[in-house]
Amino acid sequence: MPIYRIAVGNPGEAGHPDALKAALAEFISMLIFVFAGEGSGMAFNKLTNNGSTTPEGLVAAALAHAFALFVGVSVAANISGGHVNPAVTFGAFIGGHITLLRLILYWIAQLLGSVVACLLLKFSTGGMETSAFALSSGVSASNALVFEIVMTFGLVYTVYATAVDPKKGNVGIVAPIAIGFIVGANILAGGAFDGASMNPAVSFGPAVVSWTWSNHWVYWVGPLIGAAIAAIIYDHIYIGDNAHEQLPTTDY
Repeated sequence: MPIYRIAVGNPGEAGHPDALKAALAEFISMLIFVFAGEGSGMAFNKLTNNGSTTPEGLVAAALAHAFALFVGVSVAANISGGHVNPAVTFGAFIGGHITLLRLILYWIAQLLGSVVACLLLKFSTGGMETSAFALSSGVSASNALVFEIVMTFGLVYTVYATAVDPKKGNVGIVAPIAIGFIVGANILAGGAFDGASMNPAVSFGPAVVSWTWSNHWVYWVGPLIGAAIAAIIYDHIYIGDNAHEQLPTTDY
């Protein structure tokens, strides 16, 4: 099991220039992603006078998130790994590919990026509401939890296959495209039920700015469970001990 590879990290890592640059890259990419994704929903509300969600609106949200995530992952890939998601970071940690200290650094940057993006949206739209993620009518918290687990499993499994696996070869631009595609597809599948977050930071920013916390725990617990399952399965079955890339000793 890959869980024995978990590393806490060296206290000096938190202040290392490379770690700080990586955290800044995560902050910027998250800001780009949330501004476009959340902004597309606000634009839909503006155009429809806060009308009910339509199939066209769901498709628009899926495309906006897929395109923005493709960009966010691409621009940060060579600096931080392009996680742009606390669940992806958690999956990388479970597989022993980053340390606990770097996880905390990334999470802080990702959450701040989401909050700043929502604050910028609220200001630039003249005070429009940044709608928090919510469950649709007839959808229970347990229903949404399963949705988030399964959708995030697919996302993190895709990340491992296209970006983490040492045997991936020179896939180049394929990884960001695949990651954007699976998020867009999952929004089409789950968006009508619970918003299809798959990303605790994406849920956190709107919740903070609108101060709406109903069922917010679902958007943390579900993605983290799904990420952990995907990391353990992919790392244990397809990467294994022989192919696993050891963390640099300076990260311990």
